[in-house]
Amino acid sequence: MPDLRFKPQAAQNTEIPRPKRAEGQWALGYSEPLNKNEQSKKDDDPLNVRDRILYTYSRRGFDSIDPADLRGRFRWMGLYTQRAPGFDGGKTAQLEEEELDDRFFMMRVRTDGQVLDGPALRALGECSTEYARNTADITDRNNIQFHWIEIESVPAIWERLESAGLTTLEACGDSPRPFLGSPVAGIAKDEIIDGSEALAEIKRRALGNPEFSNLPRKFKTALTGHPSHDVAPEVNDVSFVGTVHPEHGPGFDLWVGGGLSTNPMLAHKLGVWIPLDEVADAWEGVAGIFRDYGYRRLRSKARLKFLLADWGKEKFREVLENEYLHRALVDNPSPEAPVTQGDHIGIHEQKDGRFYVGAAPVVGRIDGTTLSALGDLVDAYGARGARLTAYQKLVVIGVAAEDTAAFADDLEKIGLTARPSPWRRATMACTGIEFCKLAIVDTKERSRRLVTELEKRFPELDTQISVNVNGCPNACARTQVADIGLKGQLVMDADGQQVEGFQVHLGGALGLNPAMGRKLRAHKVTSAGLDDYVSAVVSAYLSDRTDGESFAAWVARADERLLRGEPEPVLA
Repeated sequence: MPDLRFKPQAAQNTEIPRPKRAEGQWALGYSEPLNKNEQSKKDDDPLNVRDRILYTYSRRGFDSIDPADLRGRFRWMGLYTQRAPGFDGGKTAQLEEEELDDRFFMMRVRTDGQVLDGPALRALGECSTEYARNTADITDRNNIQFHWIEIESVPAIWERLESAGLTTLEACGDSPRPFLGSPVAGIAKDEIIDGSEALAEIKRRALGNPEFSNLPRKFKTALTGHPSHDVAPEVNDVSFVGTVHPEHGPGFDLWVGGGLSTNPMLAHKLGVWIPLDEVADAWEGVAGIFRDYGYRRLRSKARLKFLLADWGKEKFREVLENEYLHRALVDNPSPEAPVTQGDHIGIHEQKDGRFYVGAAPVVGRIDGTTLSALGDLVDAYGARGARLTAYQKLVVIGVAAEDTAAFADDLEKIGLTARPSPWRRATMACTGIEFCKLAIVDTKERSRRLVTELEKRFPELDTQISVNVNGCPNACARTQVADIGLKGQLVMDADGQQVEGFQVHLGGALGLNPAMGRKLRAHKVTSAGLDDYVSAVVSAYLSDRTDGESFAAWVARADERLLRGEPEPVLA
């Protein structure tokens, strides 16, 4: 049986909607596991796998690992087996997971809005160079992601990371995934409220806590007090967004039920005001509802967004207030949305007179050598440290005013830039087929080549056009909310051969006019033809746009021929 100590008692004040069929909701009495994932969690709390890694598997080697741990509970420790080499995208859906397993691991290190000082950056860099073949990616969930990790090395990596205040705990799994925090929390001149304290308290309550280690599926959290909404709050399970109440002052609105993948949904804005010291209580309430009422029967429906779709935000708020918080939330209009969300690239003055410097790698790909070098730069310039962003970038905090130009120049020397082209600045890519067992196509290298080519073809681009590249339908790179979203799949080329390619989503956006990208019926692009296709669409936009018209607004009205990248018809 699942541990029901943390469930609310049968609701005394609230009528709970019941689905037409049992969906595995604990609070409605459906406690028997309905799939192998739920059975595995019932058999053993995934948090217990840490000791087996430390004292058994790391000593006896890969072949000693229990398959239920290897393909299940290891995720709670931030570990996935990576894709074995030699399997093309056509094998992704045809082979069982164990057939795609390599004997090496991907490891996610969570930062949760933490400032990474010089020693922390060097700890990450050293783990990369010593144990991960110098691999490291910045993900769009504020993680550092390593590859080529051997099970024998995991204890030493954990020891090194933990000495620097870092952890891989619950970076994957049916758990509170890494939290997105504003990279300029506490320093931005235009910040509404600094949410760092609340985010740290959520982390303290959530991580390693059996109350939240068995959720129906992943649970994504974002928190920002910055008016640019710099953590993509619309597409997280729970988000706290800075707002101002006319009487009570700065606090947070609560947004719930966002998420992408194959059934994309934007979050519901509750229109409330929550003070800083009650944010963690509200987070526990939302996570508790998901734990107790979330759908556990089918993995494809085991996200909070499906519960919101069925309940509606009014019922969700009623349950949250009556059965979890035991108090009413304060009404307050949701905050005004920015035209576009902030990425903080470039050099900006802080409220204390020092400066922060936002820098871009290419599609999040860096390496351990770069991380260590960045740590040395942070110390050499007396900066406070770096935070990661929701856009696969980083922000260095606390650079002296007189040092900003020199610091930016030194960033260039280690492969980062505070002066990126619009293409480098606004392109993201997921891990792709290089390491991911779910992927169908290459993403990182293909995106790097795309950025290079677009920089050559549009060197003077006067606007920002986001390009998000994903290797499968799961939208880890937020495909549907980019100007140009590319979802990897196998397509037919002109010779009738099956090759790597993409389904195109155009005109997606977050911020003032949030929307899912427009898919063109039966339109696919080969990977080989991607440079020319994107160039054709961008050229059409630049020649056809009205004054001040955004790419997304143009897509909404453009002729489909232009969106397909087709040439102008030749008149007789």
